[in-house]
Amino acid sequence: MRLQLDHGTVCGSDLEAMRRAFREVGLTTSYGGPHANGVTHMDLLAFEDGSYLELIGPLAAVGGAAGMMSGWARLMEGDAGAGAWAVRSSDVDTEAARLRAAGIEVRGPEAGGRRRPDGSALEWETAIVGPGAAGSMLPFVIEDKTPHGLRVPAASSCVGDLISGVAVVVLGVRDLASSVKLFRRAYNLEEPRLDPREDLGLTIAFFPGTPVMLAAALKDHSWLIERIARFGECPAAFLLGTREFDAATDRYRLENPDVWFGRKLAWFDESRLRGTKLGVIEA
Repeated sequence: MRLQLDHGTVCGSDLEAMRRAFREVGLTTSYGGPHANGVTHMDLLAFEDGSYLELIGPLAAVGGAAGMMSGWARLMEGDAGAGAWAVRSSDVDTEAARLRAAGIEVRGPEAGGRRRPDGSALEWETAIVGPGAAGSMLPFVIEDKTPHGLRVPAASSCVGDLISGVAVVVLGVRDLASSVKLFRRAYNLEEPRLDPREDLGLTIAFFPGTPVMLAAALKDHSWLIERIARFGECPAAFLLGTREFDAATDRYRLENPDVWFGRKLAWFDESRLRGTKLGVIEA
């Protein structure tokens, strides 16, 4: 399966506070409505390639949530920021069967949906891949049962054609070798490129041709070790793609410019995004 990134999920305890924080750095989201579970609701920031960032927060107590949301309670309650990711499929049943044949645990598919503010009902099916929470390490799979354009509107005006989509998911992992092995088995990938970065305290692995980067701590005490201890292995950051890096850097006042695997990147001020690590990278 080609890993076609559908969306990245940003988890928090207060959707209005997340919405306001994103708006204040120049990323104006739109309200997507409540999920069919009656427990959560969301905003989204849509991009031209059909991917989006989802800001998700509780409408009610999430401790007893079941299904897709059961593993996200601590991420929302703890204001984890980046927390999950999904890939799109035209046939979730076939993809689930393929993954099971490769020895990968799959739960579902199960039905999901939400109701837009205009009253439109959206339906989809999802499959949770791997043993953890949905989209924690391996992405959960989503297949639209209503038109994709209903679920994901046209690109948000605040990004226009400057940001093309969610380009990279940076996953925080405990053991790099075992995580690489898992991704290669699940998706028949070649060996990744590795970049040990003493300045960042990380080794980063990148699977070319995919949106996947893995990050493992080089030291016993680091922000990534602390994050994994609190939230488990899951996305630690999202990188948005741009074909106009300098313009994006200027517009969003990005910080800490760097180069990863030959691609320029820079970061939003995470203190203004309630701790969410969000950057922009050359597409």
